[in-house]
Amino acid sequence: MNKTKFIVRVAMCVALLIGGQLALTGISGIEIVTVMMLLFCFSYGVRHGVAIATTFSLLRCFVFGFQINVIVLYLIYYNLFAIFFGWLGARFAGKVSLSKTILVVASAAAFTVCFTLLDDIITPLLYGFHRKAAMVYFLQSLYAVIPQTVCTVVTVSVCFHPLTRVIKKFNL
Repeated sequence: MNKTKFIVRVAMCVALLIGGQLALTGISGIEIVTVMMLLFCFSYGVRHGVAIATTFSLLRCFVFGFQINVIVLYLIYYNLFAIFFGWLGARFAGKVSLSKTILVVASAAAFTVCFTLLDDIITPLLYGFHRKAAMVYFLQSLYAVIPQTVCTVVTVSVCFHPLTRVIKKFNL
């Protein structure tokens, strides 16, 4: 692949991710980054996915602020996400069926829960929370993980198949 095309594709994907995240910032538990990142990684592969994940994780700080726990969380989570869904896209050879979509939706939901659980580990460790404070942080995270997981299931179920077809058809 041409280096210029690679850079432009990564830049466009990151801009869409940051714009989507910014657009939905005020609505707790509702997000579009998961389905968009999944589409990009699944369609473009691990190499693109890791570049998109890393660039997104760092550049979003200019919009949302530089918080060490969020930077560490995003760099770990989204790169693992990119590796998994990039691999899955290659394994499925870009072909989507109902059974594959169900697997993708279930995987995305599991990753969404893991995002919150990873945050529940990283933030207390980095900020030195005591055991009780870490437990309160964990319990508070449950209010966000439930709507986020439902949102992921709905957006991936509805958008995954048609948007992967669009990306494939137009070779975006």
